[in-house]
Amino acid sequence: MELITEVNGRIEKLVPMITADEIQARIQELGRQISQDYAGQEVVALAVLKGSVLFFADLLRALDLPLLTTDFLGLSSYGSRTASSGVVRLTQDLSRPIEGKHLLVIEDIVDTGLTMKYLLDNFQTRRPASIRICTLLHKPAGKVVEVPMDYVGFTIEDKFVVGYGLDYDERYRQVPFIGVMEFQDLP
Repeated sequence: MELITEVNGRIEKLVPMITADEIQARIQELGRQISQDYAGQEVVALAVLKGSVLFFADLLRALDLPLLTTDFLGLSSYGSRTASSGVVRLTQDLSRPIEGKHLLVIEDIVDTGLTMKYLLDNFQTRRPASIRICTLLHKPAGKVVEVPMDYVGFTIEDKFVVGYGLDYDERYRQVPFIGVMEFQDLP
């Protein structure tokens, strides 16, 4: 079901691309794979804020890893635009050291790769035992730099998507599905 909102003299329409049920089913699959890959290891699951928070919470519940801890890191490369600015900004750093730890980075979307490359370069200097990337969405058409992705929820077309944690100007994060954002000016 489409979500239609009038904001500042224009119509914002959110057309579903991935349903809430499809998201939850894929999270269960990812949870089983990650649990198998990290069995018996101490893992730090890291949420990249703010977009990954819903995915992070649901994925944590799908993991069977007794030695799991969590942390949060804030990054931004969008601002209020619909495309990455290419300039990555750290908005919140980790609360604890990660040296010697197995790090599972949980991200909402990887498109240009610039944000993830920045993050990987930053983490390498902190000397974790390993780093793996889990992203809900991968948008390969926008790729600028190559980054390794160990777990991918969905590969999508080059469209601006929001919902399930992803936003447009801080709105629509609470929508339970992922949809394509369309705009129309009012007459």
